[in-house]
Amino acid sequence: MKNIEKRNNVVCELHNKKKFRCDGVIRQMLYVLNLYGIKTVGSCCGHGRYPLSIVYKASPAVNEYYELMSGQRIMRTRNFYKKDKDGFFYIPEALQYFNMEEKA
Repeated sequence: MKNIEKRNNVVCELHNKKKFRCDGVIRQMLYVLNLYGIKTVGSCCGHGRYPLSIVYKASPAVNEYYELMSGQRIMRTRNFYKKDKDGFFYIPEALQYFNMEEKA
């Protein structure tokens, strides 16, 4: 993995022709989830700062989103991730579930 301290706004490389961005270490997991009908809409490996997070849509008929690792419902339909002062992304609901705080 590239040195994350030198990469401020850490968004990982493009991995397919549809310009699908994801962290390489969870690419296979996302592929399998989507293969089995779990519509993932956001993900981050945490880059050693935050827990792994995967956001998915509950069903095509319902506009509800959840974070997979914590099971927490996200009460917004976009902008799931927040950015800390160092440019790392996290989901506030997941941090609450894991009893963590934003790392300063």
